[in-house]
Amino acid sequence: MRARLALPIALVAAVSVAATACDASSGKDGSDAAGKDAPKAASAAADYNPVPYDRLKDGGTYTTAGTFDDQGNPFNVNATLTASRVWAWYNADAITYSPTGEVQYNPDYYSDVKVSVEGGRQTVTLTINDKAAFNDGTPIDWTAIEATWKANNGSDKAFDTSSTDGYDQITSVHKGANAKQAVIEFKGVNASWTTLFTTFLHPEAATVANFNKAYVKKAHPEWGAGPYTVGEWDTHSGGITFVRNPKWWGKKGKLDKRVYVNLESTAAVNAFKNGQLDYTSAVDAESLKQVKGLKGTEIRSGGSPFEYSLYFNTKSANLSDTAVRKAIQEGIDRSQIAKIQFQGLDYKEPLPGSAVLYSFQKGYRDNVSAVLKYSPDEARKTLDAAGWKPGSDGIRVKDGKKLEVGYTILGDQPLDKAVAGAFTAMLKPVGVKVVTRKADEADFSKILSERRFDLFLSGNRSMDPFGARYLCDFYCSDRDSNITGAGTPALDKEIRATTATADLDEQVKAVNEVEQKALRQYAFLPLFSGPSTYSVKKGLANVGATIFHSPLPETIGWEK
Repeated sequence: MRARLALPIALVAAVSVAATACDASSGKDGSDAAGKDAPKAASAAADYNPVPYDRLKDGGTYTTAGTFDDQGNPFNVNATLTASRVWAWYNADAITYSPTGEVQYNPDYYSDVKVSVEGGRQTVTLTINDKAAFNDGTPIDWTAIEATWKANNGSDKAFDTSSTDGYDQITSVHKGANAKQAVIEFKGVNASWTTLFTTFLHPEAATVANFNKAYVKKAHPEWGAGPYTVGEWDTHSGGITFVRNPKWWGKKGKLDKRVYVNLESTAAVNAFKNGQLDYTSAVDAESLKQVKGLKGTEIRSGGSPFEYSLYFNTKSANLSDTAVRKAIQEGIDRSQIAKIQFQGLDYKEPLPGSAVLYSFQKGYRDNVSAVLKYSPDEARKTLDAAGWKPGSDGIRVKDGKKLEVGYTILGDQPLDKAVAGAFTAMLKPVGVKVVTRKADEADFSKILSERRFDLFLSGNRSMDPFGARYLCDFYCSDRDSNITGAGTPALDKEIRATTATADLDEQVKAVNEVEQKALRQYAFLPLFSGPSTYSVKKGLANVGATIFHSPLPETIGWEK
């Protein structure tokens, strides 16, 4: 599962650093994000204080910043990372992954898993724990697996599903030896099938109306299951408290309460400093400086399955021209944006080269560099050839229309303004006028779903290690999740063909080839990943930089 970030990102330590990017028009290749000594791959380190269950205290509260997002159904196209994280605290965590991506089955949900292949067709048999039941008393059985499949397989276009990939390769889900056994049959072989049923829907939640609307600004604990359930939810402030679930059949949660407090990023740092939060993200040098060295706390930092990219709205007037999009990408020095982002963090990484794979993963290739080089000179030539001529003020003009594009930022963070200034300074010598447009953080989902932007910087987090299966989400022309609107039916066909490859290594090779074609739409530009860095109260266990790992809620707590 790929989850879109719910909040804007702070991108620079101080406004003054924007000047670093103002002279980025030399035309040199900016392929190195941190100088010639940048590593060949981003960090794959994990740092989260792993502690066994029996060494955790019984009781306590764990409080962080966060809130119930507009769309709380993680299978919905408008769901965000926040929605996925909140969902996991009161719904099934049936399959998780180790930090490096090994599959982990949770026996409290799946007591047995069998995978077989005959005649090139794969069958997965899930035996569900006899005790497993939703909070409303409905048994968790094969019908939950079937309902999740039907809602997400694309056969009914009325479902606003995030991704049909994988689900659309299933031919049937039926009852096995009894109702507690689900038999899943595929058209071919799906090596990453585990991503499809890491969690699942209550059958009542899998109707079109409930799938699309029931979780909008609402929680449905009666349809959930797990060691915790919703205790209090303040619909005014957005704060949520989870408490132990008396109907849970597995190991009980170690915490008395899990609390989310609705705070903006700056307020969250201050709340952590004041002892009101147990954990906060240090997303930039300024926030790291504020939390580093606080008594009773520690910094946990490691690799990141995040990637932040610049999205181009191909449906907006000036960006409908492929040549304009190409010229803008040629005129952006990604290495300067990365330097701004990482200033003061003592962190280096190569520039990201793919939407779906990270540089620390097997099979990764730098597809961006294969199709694009930073070169303002080439950008100017591209615009010349497309008929955009420099005006008296240097801004390009065609058919009496100036080459002006908007760059949307959320909120009023000086850090975000600095990056906007960097883009403006880089593209002015090319002849493109960038106009910064401000929007409220609360409008994030609408900005994307309704394409209320020209250029927009946003991030995605990989919830599993099988990134190759998400190629269609980024690049298929008929996908709602492709917020750029780019693509062609012919390219869609090539992208979907990669999912039919049984061998993961071969699939990754095919994905790399097709992604290079997709990147030539010049509608999507990966910019940086960065580290996962957190300040945490000492003694808090199984929390921090986990890469692909999502510790089960019952394993999170305080050391004895």
